[in-house]
This record gives sequence, structure tokens and C-alpha cells, in this order.
Amino acid sequence: MESQRSFLIIGLALVSFLLWQQWQKEYGPQPVQQVQTEQAEQVSQGVPSFDDAQSEDVPTGDSVPAAKPMASASNANRIIEVKTDGLDLRIDLLGGDVITADLLKFPVTQGSEEPYSLLRSGNNLYVAQSGLIGANGPDASSSGRPVYRTDSNFYEMTGDTLEVPLVWKNDQGLTVTKTFIFKKDHYNVAVNYTVQNNSGAAANVQQYAQLKQVIDAEDDGNMFMPTYRGAAYSTEEDRYQKYTFDDIADDKLRETTKAGWAGMLEHYFVSAWVPPQDQVNTIYSRNISNQYAVIGVLMPAAVVNTGEAKTLSSTLYMGPKDQDKLKEIARGLDLTVDYGILWWISQSLFSLLTFLHSLVNNWGVAIILITIVVKGAMYWLTKKQYESMARMRNLAPKMQQLKDRFGDDRQKMSQSMMELYKKEKVNPMGGCLPLVLQMPIFLALYWVLMESVELRHADFALWITDLSVKDPYFVLPILTGASMYLLQKLQPTTITDPMQQKIMQFMPVAMSVFFLWFPAGLVLYWLVSNIITLVQAKMIYASMEKRGIK
Repeated sequence: MESQRSFLIIGLALVSFLLWQQWQKEYGPQPVQQVQTEQAEQVSQGVPSFDDAQSEDVPTGDSVPAAKPMASASNANRIIEVKTDGLDLRIDLLGGDVITADLLKFPVTQGSEEPYSLLRSGNNLYVAQSGLIGANGPDASSSGRPVYRTDSNFYEMTGDTLEVPLVWKNDQGLTVTKTFIFKKDHYNVAVNYTVQNNSGAAANVQQYAQLKQVIDAEDDGNMFMPTYRGAAYSTEEDRYQKYTFDDIADDKLRETTKAGWAGMLEHYFVSAWVPPQDQVNTIYSRNISNQYAVIGVLMPAAVVNTGEAKTLSSTLYMGPKDQDKLKEIARGLDLTVDYGILWWISQSLFSLLTFLHSLVNNWGVAIILITIVVKGAMYWLTKKQYESMARMRNLAPKMQQLKDRFGDDRQKMSQSMMELYKKEKVNPMGGCLPLVLQMPIFLALYWVLMESVELRHADFALWITDLSVKDPYFVLPILTGASMYLLQKLQPTTITDPMQQKIMQFMPVAMSVFFLWFPAGLVLYWLVSNIITLVQAKMIYASMEKRGIK
């Protein structure tokens, strides 16, 4: 295969994949728009919406009475603020739900003072809910979800930990204390329910935790930088499984598994509920009025005898897709950094990239170094590819003689070609196989540069101040196109068809146009890769000339 065709194969494979991703996004089933104004107003206040029969926000277990609407859901003083070194939260005392979560160390745009909002109220609703159902659970009460009380409406971390207790009591002697426990430099929050039973009878409760999001939430991806926004979960059998908004609309998920977790994903960030990993839990989903998608975890029922207290726990993660920290929280949670089917290659490349960054403290330089390492490791494949192409070019005159001799007799032509390959000891696939082996490496590194939150707002040099977005002046795409043109000119061709020649000549221009919207980090990788390939090609051609191969 001619080397120029390699560019065509790589380009078409990548662009076809991106087009498929965009087609799925544009032509998939579209969600229903906003529902009634009254419900929208409740949502904007962070209030769970209920219908006349039951609370759609609250899962129902066996023999659990349906919750009814609150008599009054408006309370201007029920929102409290919690501020740590990395999080700024708003918690609604109605249910104790986290209705906003700002990530203080991650600005919306580079240089901005506005933090990125992972959880949010309003029309773009995305909240973390939890509670206790069961026969005596306050969230399954006939009067609606519980209204907790707290000593302050503002909590701020001043040490290594911060505890925020919310307290609910009923007239029968049942007290529930919902405590959020924050740790410095952590985005995982412990959520503990301490149930004190002085009712005179055993109390049956069951903990649930779920994430609720507007289905038509705006996606921050595009054809050239596709990202996944939707749900995901883990079971004992499947460490990581996506569950799209369309999946939630089509079918209710209900998976009983030991351990597990449920989460909502977007580019660079994730929220997830992680139940105790030593118990059997149920992962579930729900579609509410074709407007909201819910995914959550239902934990085992618990009995609290009278005169006793019992604590039920879970963990809420709200933060960046930090693979090392996510791996410590739960099995498979690090796979939310979605590298696709080549994740096992991508994770190795990411480890190498982070190691190189630790040496140079610049992600752009680290990308250059990993490109040198990868291209150096694959040099023997590149050499085989070029040498195979050179031998195929040397056979071109003999191949033409066979065409002239056998004309349209394809059977004899094929037999003669195979005999010629065998005699000359040439593998016609010798130029393709090295390319096939290199493609997974490129695609794996592509996803590393796309998905790694470490590259978000990462500075390189000069005008490249953010490797996760396109080059603002398009210098790198233009240089990449120029390098592809030089590489094309360096390699002689036997293509005689005028149409194929025009296509190959147009390839550097076409690829440069696509690169205009690619993240600068990825374009930097391709540019450096082309430059290294130019140097390697010069070396290989010089070596072949010394051995009499032209």
C-alpha cells in the first residue's frame, strides 16, 4: 500500500467515527420539552415535584406507602450553604438534597472567577437526592418528604473535616440525623443517616440515593470533540456500563448486585452515589414525564429496634474525573474516564503521560515527549511499512507487464501476481499491517487527550494557553497540514489514476480543515508525529539506498 493512502485511511476512519457520533446525537429520539409551568417553578426552586398519587422523586420498595404532596413547599429559609476548599454547595432542607455544587478549583473558562457548576437548580436541573423510605422512613411519609432542621444556614470548612448535621423528628419518637461529612482535598462526601428509635416499636427504613437531571441538558460536545452526557452504573459483573437518557426513557433499569454504584457523566466531571460495597444493592432508573432522567441505588432495608440507634451510610462524589481518586472510592468508578474499547491501552498511555508531566511540569511538553516515545517504539513497524512499499514500487514494471499479458483474465492475473510475490519474497500486505497495528495506539492516545481532565485549561507555550480547546489562531492545524504535504512529497508514488492523484493531493488540505476544531493538544501530537515521521522516513530511505533498495 502506498504511504499516502495511509493518511486517507486514518482520516476517513477518524472522520467516519466522528460523523457517526454526531448522527447518533442529532437523530436519536428527542425528549419532550418543558411540562407544566407550576412544576417548572417548583423545579427552579429545587423542590422535588410530586403528582397526586405518589412522589416520583422517591423510589418505592415493597409495601412502602406512597408519599403525598407537601401542604406547603415554599420556605425561603430552607436552603443552606456549605463551603469547603473545593466545593460550594446548596442543600435543600426539604429532603436534604444537594441542589447545587460548584467546583471552586475548576473555573467555567480559563481565567474566569466563576466556578464550574456540576449540580444545579433551575431549568437545567441536575441534583443529588437521598433519603429513607420503608414503612417508617420519613421520605415515605403521607405528609411528604421531611423538612430537616439545622443550627446554621452557612457552614465553612476551617480544618481538615467538616460535619453538617440535619435533624428530623416525628411525634412518635423517631429521630433521623442526616450528616454530610466533608474532608479537605476530597470531592467524595460521606452521607450518614443515624436513626434513633424511641417510638416503642421497631422501625423499618430503607436508604436510597439518586441523581436527577433534565433529559435535554445541553451537551458541551460536538462532531470534532464528541463527549458523553448521560448515566452510567456498575455491577459485580460489569465494572462500567453506560445507560443513556434514551435507555432510561425506553426501559426501567433494575439490577440487584453486590457493591455497585450509579452516576451521571459529562465531559471531565462526574457525580456518583456509592453505597457500602459489602452489601447487596439495587441499581435503578426512572423516567419522569419524559423530562427528567433518574438513576440511583436502593440499599437493603434495615430494622431499628425501639430504644436503639443505627447508622446507614453512602458516599456522594461530585467532582473531576480523577482516575486515581475514583479508583480508591469504588471498583470501576475510574472507568467513567471513558476511553472506549481501547481503555486498556489508553490507561497505560495516560500513566506514561502523567509520568512525563511530573518530569517537565508542562502538559504540552509531556505530549511532545510521549509522541517521541510512541513513535520511537513503533519505529520498527514504520521501517517495515516503508521497506514493503519500496519493494512493491520496484515490482510496478513487472506488474504492468502482467496486466499487458493477461488483460482481463482475472484468474490468470491473480495467479501470476501471487507467483511474482512469492518469487520476489514480497508481502502485499506488508505496508498495511504496520498501519493496522499503529491505529489503535493513535486512537487510544486520541481519547487520552480528549478525556483527561488534567489537560483542561492546561497551558503550553506562547498563544496555546489551553490544550483542551482549539488553537485560537489555527497555527498548529496549518503547520500540521504543511507537514502532511511535505511527507506526501517525500514519498514517491506509483499512482497513475488522475482522480486518485487529486484526492491524495487534497488530503493535507482536508485534514487541516478538520484539525481546525480539534483540541490543540491532539493537533500538537499529530504535528510532532508527522515531524518525527519525516525524520524517520529520511533515515529509512538512506538505509534502503545503501542496501540497493530504491
